[in-house]
Amino acid sequence: MTNRVYNFSAGPSMLPVPVLEKVADQMLSYKDTGMSVMEMSHRSAAYLEIFNETKALLKKVLDIPDNYKILFIQGGATQQFSTIPLNLMKNGKADYVVTGQFSKKSAAEAKKFGDVHIAYDGSVNNFKHIPTQDELDIREDASYVHLCANNTIFGTEWKYVPDTKGVPIVADMSSNILSKPINVSDYGMIYAGAQKNMGIAGCGVVIVREDLIADHKENIPVLMEYNTIADNDSMYNTPPTFSIYVLGLVLEWIDSLGGLEVMQERNVKKAQLLYDYLDSTDFYKAHSDKDNRSIMNVTFTTPNKNLDAKFVKESIAAGMTNLKGHRSVGGIRASIYNAMPYEGVEYLVEFMKKFEEENK
Repeated sequence: MTNRVYNFSAGPSMLPVPVLEKVADQMLSYKDTGMSVMEMSHRSAAYLEIFNETKALLKKVLDIPDNYKILFIQGGATQQFSTIPLNLMKNGKADYVVTGQFSKKSAAEAKKFGDVHIAYDGSVNNFKHIPTQDELDIREDASYVHLCANNTIFGTEWKYVPDTKGVPIVADMSSNILSKPINVSDYGMIYAGAQKNMGIAGCGVVIVREDLIADHKENIPVLMEYNTIADNDSMYNTPPTFSIYVLGLVLEWIDSLGGLEVMQERNVKKAQLLYDYLDSTDFYKAHSDKDNRSIMNVTFTTPNKNLDAKFVKESIAAGMTNLKGHRSVGGIRASIYNAMPYEGVEYLVEFMKKFEEENK
């Protein structure tokens, strides 16, 4: 443990230490199988037990209703930018709420397949803001409304579920899934890459209402057909077996601590500590509007770019890593997902105070 740093990476991100320890303990031989999970056939009894337990835990932790399918996919969240319109754009129309880089990319990809209407575009204010209900221009005949629930790069997060007048909401929750309780029934589909808050790179998760995938266009690639993936229980081809295994261990850890209510309490406490300090000083400036701040990704700047670079350099020497902000925003980005302990945020805040004193 003495060699571990506080890793503020936006993804792939840090994992809970108990999960890493269990992976290490089972690396050479999972239980009594005499082999690693990485070596198992995905159709073996030992692996099917892992798979089914992971799926059941995800259903339990997120309280997923019976009329939703859980799919484990490859290609991460980005693959879904194409797969979603191919499957769900039934009438050739879809609305997209653009609140950051990934929702912007998903809208651009969807335009290849139909009539995409931008219901809100936050680029005019450099994505500091999540739209209010009144700012959304949603078409009643759209097949779905797509949004990104948390914007990793800009540090904003939706605090409400918009009223779409019955149009299904498709939500990219890659960077805030499992951070707090959600009502899955508010969404037609939820999808997420695992490498931020669910586990390791290689696996994506789709949670989709059954009626939305009952049919689709006939001329789409077979591995992009949601109903085919669902009918084969995510095993039409070899799934990302090790990533699913790690996801199961992360879910075990969350469940053992008390579930998503506890995760939310922990995450709010961490974020509040950091935001309270940011609001108490003029030296640092938070990027996002107060009402829209993410509890997963905290973005801010120092007085100038030279100090931003100095901050990042000195933070590495102090035992932290991956605090450099994305080039779209610059400055600093602290990703404080579930696995980041409160002590890590305390350590960062103390470093920030010291840096401010030395560089005023």
